[in-house]
Amino acid sequence: MMEKLKYPNGKFEYGKTYSSADNEKNIQEIEALPKKLKELVATFSETELNQSYREGGWSAKQIIHHVADSHMNAYIRTKLTLTENSPVIKPYNQDLWANLKDSELTPVSSSVTLIELIHQRWVLLLKNLSTSDFQKTYIHPEYNKTFQLDEMIALYAWHGNQHYAHLQLIKK
Repeated sequence: MMEKLKYPNGKFEYGKTYSSADNEKNIQEIEALPKKLKELVATFSETELNQSYREGGWSAKQIIHHVADSHMNAYIRTKLTLTENSPVIKPYNQDLWANLKDSELTPVSSSVTLIELIHQRWVLLLKNLSTSDFQKTYIHPEYNKTFQLDEMIALYAWHGNQHYAHLQLIKK
């Protein structure tokens, strides 16, 4: 039961091969997230914003700020991957970030707007990539592994939907 709460859409599967159609679908998922998120978050009360979807999980407020933080990093990682030869990206401790004062004190509307603006630029960039651009790589030092851009795009399509599902659990 805890696993289903933690991963309502299932765990992300690494190591898959992505077609042009897969990339297009994943970009559409990334593009759709801000509108879905904005509509759902608008229905939350202050009490719900401080609730978690599971014992020991983040509150709705922390989730919303985390998506902004994470997708901001993903956008930067995308640009690094496109402009450098297999760059080593900078990891960050998402749990520590989620517990910083800005995640507690910033209105969620700020992060929703940030997500809208980041996704606007990110999607524009992604929609204009060549087939070979999707094969470019970056190195994640935390995992000591090389990732292709198409896999990262799939990961963040999943990531946004995963946290959207967490917010839906809180709303129920």
